[in-house]
Amino acid sequence: MADLTDLLSRPVLEAAPRLLGATFTHGGVTVRLTEVEAYDGPDDPGSHAFNGMTKRNAVMFGPPGHLYVYFTYGMHHCCNVSCGPEGQPSAILLRAGAVVDGLETARSRRGRSTDRDLARGPGRLCQALGIDLGDNGLDLREVLVPGPPVDVVSTGPRVGLRKAADWPWRFWVSDDPTVSRYVAAKPR
Repeated sequence: MADLTDLLSRPVLEAAPRLLGATFTHGGVTVRLTEVEAYDGPDDPGSHAFNGMTKRNAVMFGPPGHLYVYFTYGMHHCCNVSCGPEGQPSAILLRAGAVVDGLETARSRRGRSTDRDLARGPGRLCQALGIDLGDNGLDLREVLVPGPPVDVVSTGPRVGLRKAADWPWRFWVSDDPTVSRYVAAKPR
């Protein structure tokens, strides 16, 4: 099992697949991560940090192991884990997980979802965990615990992006039913 600080100090494409199988506890719910996406700051046109630091993305520029939360499409919170050296922004979007503790709490937050769908997708994952903008910058050292390496990891294009969408920087636990469905971005 890797130390979280050591794991997240690595380049984003090395750290992202290693987060699969990690557990993340927040708001009385624990999920085992089954899907993530990598974003590599100024070298990645799909990243929020591609054009530099803003008030919104500042957590990406800080030390590794902090939660970057943003609100998207006027309805969903999404959360990322900052990684890489401080000042070099990169982050790992937490896309999906399996609820392994706090099932009743996750069910109450998610309404009519099946258990498989409770944290299947980045918006649902945040809702199940009770994550919102107030959690932006949260230090994850006590709540994100790396697990043993996952045996079979799949990779493919990122979801819903218009720029660099075809980069194979989405990683997931192969054949896991909690992995979200791939949806390509719609052209403008």
